[in-house]
Amino acid sequence: MYLKTISDDEAIGEVAELFAAERQSMGTVMEATRCWSARPDMLLPVERLLHQMRNEFSLGLLNFRLITFIAAKHVPSSYCSHVYFRSLSNMIGREQVLAVHRDYRNAGLTEQQVEMLAYAEQITKDASKITEANIARLRAVGFTDLNIADIALAASYRNFMSRYFDAVGATAEASFLDEDPDVRAEMAVGK
Repeated sequence: MYLKTISDDEAIGEVAELFAAERQSMGTVMEATRCWSARPDMLLPVERLLHQMRNEFSLGLLNFRLITFIAAKHVPSSYCSHVYFRSLSNMIGREQVLAVHRDYRNAGLTEQQVEMLAYAEQITKDASKITEANIARLRAVGFTDLNIADIALAASYRNFMSRYFDAVGATAEASFLDEDPDVRAEMAVGK
């Protein structure tokens, strides 16, 4: 981490409560949380936005994580690629996640998921190139405007967060790194 971080002993108020909750649920306070030390006033709004978006995501947690995984790959963000590789592996299996990372179009996903990820990928690469035709493709496979907004929000949020983490030097915790060095190297898509 390039910035000085708040230690558990230095955390006060709601930040201390957040640190304690994260330590209890994950066994550690992630660098993704600690990297807000220079702006602790931003930590809680950012966390609240993530939880509200994820908990009320119209396409379910699996699709939320698939979107964030593909967005992280194309930011590119090693930190977020490692974290979402681990969380998705726990949901759908390691080999399936590797297949998604290598080529989601040929990874056994539904047509709807492929279109969803193509949209998230385009948002990450260059959102200015999105046209009504992209939205028409999403509608053609059954997405509602709420679904499309959620996909755009999830991908855009991951872009913001991944870029911030890289900008302040956050690195993936050892617990998120795959034991296979080849897989670790494959998830190291950025710095």
